[in-house]
Amino acid sequence: MNGSDALGLFILAALLAIAPPADAKTSDKPVVKEGKPGVVVAESVTFKAKVDAVDKDKRLITLTGPKGNSATVKVGPEVKNFDQIKPGDTLTARYLDSIALYVRKSGEPPAATEMTAVEVAPKGQKPAGMVVSTVEVTGTVEAVDLSKRMVTLKGPEGKARTLKVDPSVKRLAEVKKGDQVVARHTEALALSIDKP
Repeated sequence: MNGSDALGLFILAALLAIAPPADAKTSDKPVVKEGKPGVVVAESVTFKAKVDAVDKDKRLITLTGPKGNSATVKVGPEVKNFDQIKPGDTLTARYLDSIALYVRKSGEPPAATEMTAVEVAPKGQKPAGMVVSTVEVTGTVEAVDLSKRMVTLKGPEGKARTLKVDPSVKRLAEVKKGDQVVARHTEALALSIDKP
């Protein structure tokens, strides 16, 4: 995906009238079973862009970002509340990037999964949205060298790789051959159009 495609998808997500369910809950911490070591690293960014122009016939929107960069993007028909967006409105974007690493006892082979959640609000709601994408990969611990802080993992494709373990992982001695290391990467993008 090139930069203009990524920007187009970003703007498309910005304009989708998506609302998370009222009972949705999120957690910044992984579930760590049997008290095994784990770590979470999360980063969030919030910024605003001004809506400069809206061409309803051609379904185009022009935005100017916080650094003065402008972009015009064609918006598809799946954006139900496009007609509510006006020049002068402000797009607020909140981006969260989280990586959770934890160890669990193994009973299953290594795996990789991916999930994306998008919900579209009914027509007539204020333009806003949220897109959440989660990728989880598990690897089986093949060997642990405590003196060198090295762990050898076998991934879902059967390839083994030896990695240096950061000193922030304090309980490395508890990791044993056969345990699984789980890496869960979550990206969330929440966007809303605010009237001036």
